[in-house]
Amino acid sequence: MKAEIIAVGTEILLGDILNTNAQYLSKELAQLGIEVYFQTVVGDNPKRLKDTIFQAFSRADLIITTGGLGPTEDDLTKETAAEYFGEELVLDERALGRIEKYFKRTGRTMTENNRKQAMVPKEHGIVLYNDNGTAPGIIMEKNGKIIAMLPGPPKETMPMFENQVKPYLQKKQEYTFVSEILRVASVGESAMETLVKDIIDAQTNPTIAPYAKYGESILRITAKAKSEEEAHELIAPVKAALKERLGNAVYAEGETNMQTVVAQMLLEGKKTIAVAESCTGGLVTSALVEYPGISEVLLEGCVTYTNEAKMRRLGVKAETLDKYTAVSREVAAEMAEGVAKTSGASIGVSTTGIAGPGGGTEEKPVGLVYIGIHVNGKTTVTEYRYTGKRNQIRERAAFYALDLLRKALRDEA
Repeated sequence: MKAEIIAVGTEILLGDILNTNAQYLSKELAQLGIEVYFQTVVGDNPKRLKDTIFQAFSRADLIITTGGLGPTEDDLTKETAAEYFGEELVLDERALGRIEKYFKRTGRTMTENNRKQAMVPKEHGIVLYNDNGTAPGIIMEKNGKIIAMLPGPPKETMPMFENQVKPYLQKKQEYTFVSEILRVASVGESAMETLVKDIIDAQTNPTIAPYAKYGESILRITAKAKSEEEAHELIAPVKAALKERLGNAVYAEGETNMQTVVAQMLLEGKKTIAVAESCTGGLVTSALVEYPGISEVLLEGCVTYTNEAKMRRLGVKAETLDKYTAVSREVAAEMAEGVAKTSGASIGVSTTGIAGPGGGTEEKPVGLVYIGIHVNGKTTVTEYRYTGKRNQIRERAAFYALDLLRKALRDEA
């Protein structure tokens, strides 16, 4: 089955809101084995909306729309689809009752134009009642063509698709598609692909797709099978081969992140930590704080941006700063050791570098970062040279600091 996604709304075209629905729907459809070749954004214009839907049906079996189901005159998705299918729209009393209850529950007055949201196809339509808003969604199917119309707000779109549209589409698919994810740190996308290229090339089912993000790479392994259990069985040996090849660079599986992995390791090992940051400006500490319960082991985080702060708060020596400058292995080491000592933590982490856009020299260019890890009396400092804009450098440095901490905790275990 081939699908297209159409987002309806002038506010998306103008960039006032981000079209996160398309990303979500694309991923969900891919897991169902439904191919998406086109995504379109069209404004609230009757003619352009009609042209877009009619053109999409000329090359796709399934259209999923978001938006254009509201009460105003420019909400015309439902009416345009009804025209394509030759359908008459009639009032759905159940939908109207739910809309009236929604307004009563929220203490708002329901205007007459809201009845428009309760108009549904008379014959070839399935009403998708909305538990998170007013506008119901609709599925229409006729002559081998399907359109699933969803409301625009993601808090309504996503649960409606998950609970109502997805089961409907699953019944139409002979096969199921299951994906599992390996998350890889400290190995770039191209380097990772080189390491596992022979495994990727040898696969037809499952397939392996590499992706890159800041600091990490992702391997998505997708299997096509008659059941989810069979798909997982197909994936298992491929995943094992990839993990053996990549070794400790694989830091997690599934939908998780580096800070979650590190936080869990700290808590499980009962290792206390303190962080001293310069160029990352608190990003390392902030990432750890995202994990609930981290207060049991995270003693403190310091942003020691100036030389004076490094000396006063961390005990970095003035002669070290004078001789090597703030961006140096030596200062990174003293920062990590100092924050561990002054806080009483068993682990100290430090970052110091040049995030740019200015401040770099030929010897110490923009993107130079030193990350210090002090664990149980032993200090290591790693040098990195990043490229990109200021915040990209900072984000990558924070990610790599957490990865170095992960490796240090693993070695201690």
